Amino acid sequence: MKKIAFIGAGSFGFTRSLVRDILTFPAFSDCTLALMDIDDERLAYIKKAVERIIEEGKYGARVIATKNRAEALKDADGVVCTILAGGVNVWRYDVEIPKKYGVDINVGDTRGPSGIFRALRTIPTMLDICADIEKYCPEAIFLNYTNPMAMLCRAMKGKYSNINVTGLCHSVQGTAKMLARWIGAPMEEVTYLCAGINHQAFYLEYKWNGKDAYPLIREAVKKPEIYNEEIVRNEMFIHLDYYVTESSGHNSEYNAWFRKRPDLIEKYCTHGTGWNPGTYAYILNEYLKREDSWKNKITEWLNQKEINLERGHEYAAYIFNAVFGDNTLFEFNGNVRNFGLIDNLPEGCCVEVPVIASKNSLRSIHVGALPQQLAVLINTSARCEELAVEGAIEGDPRKIFHAICFDPLTSAVLSLNEIKSMVDEMFEANREYLPQFKHFN
Repeated sequence: MKKIAFIGAGSFGFTRSLVRDILTFPAFSDCTLALMDIDDERLAYIKKAVERIIEEGKYGARVIATKNRAEALKDADGVVCTILAGGVNVWRYDVEIPKKYGVDINVGDTRGPSGIFRALRTIPTMLDICADIEKYCPEAIFLNYTNPMAMLCRAMKGKYSNINVTGLCHSVQGTAKMLARWIGAPMEEVTYLCAGINHQAFYLEYKWNGKDAYPLIREAVKKPEIYNEEIVRNEMFIHLDYYVTESSGHNSEYNAWFRKRPDLIEKYCTHGTGWNPGTYAYILNEYLKREDSWKNKITEWLNQKEINLERGHEYAAYIFNAVFGDNTLFEFNGNVRNFGLIDNLPEGCCVEVPVIASKNSLRSIHVGALPQQLAVLINTSARCEELAVEGAIEGDPRKIFHAICFDPLTSAVLSLNEIKSMVDEMFEANREYLPQFKHFN
């Protein structure tokens, strides 16, 4: 009987959908699902939800719900992490303080000042999780869904290189489906090669029945209804020649082109029709709404007469099945360290590249060199992330300041003195969560 542990199981949407997917594989229909969270109320609700899935599917699986991480991890074959360190009431400062200085943030969970401070709070916890995995389930496959993906995975693999950890993001397969829809291609006839870093990966190849589909995509984005769906991403595609994986809102904050002036925000980040065009604090506001509504929504779901048990498209269950299920090969895009994978990105940084999952193995694929225009853009972000991770591990506030100095959006808006003031204020707001930093001692 296999055991799969969920750390941060109170992330209801992720845990529910991943459990549903896992149980659809015969190898896991009688597995043990260990749910761990530090919030008693959320843990109780997600336990009920998982039990409902088991009951509806008539599976033989059993559930453990615990606040004890060691209990959840002991002898686990697979581990999924979906934690949020510090909660929404701390995260909001990551978005609100930069806004005071003129740095307008849409999501703020990946890079830049907001993503970096989220990393500073989260890295210590992720390293603690790795230490427990090394102790209680050293052979387990550890799949991380927590952001900022690249910085967390880089920190974990830097200290615990022996742990089988990779980071997963649904933006690669999600965008691939979107592009297929735009050109009228059945997804099963589409193949692609995608590489870069998390949320700044690009489709180096995108083919329909073996033929280059980029000419079709270029024609598609000329249509107003398609252009307006993803304005930022379509502008990047028109000018950089390759399509990026993450939403317009996210990408608007990773570079200097779209958010440095109010008129640009109005033009590029306000009127898109995709799920996240780029308005200020979009995800923060969504989370704040959920604080008051999540229990009602879970209760409504639990009280449905029927629930959907159809397997989704997240990678986790397929990876587990490939490695310790029936061993069906599965290829996905994972976040791993760059050792001989992308030639013109920093050695050892965290990259997002194709990975093949097979029996007891995750094997990353060599991509080669990125087109130069993409390498310039991505190198800036990757090197800022490397510096931020160093600062986080060493407790060095100066390195954090320098990492934020070179963030494309921040540097386009603020002077060095203004950046220093902003970073100092963000450190002060996070003081109780960052005891490892030298200037607090």
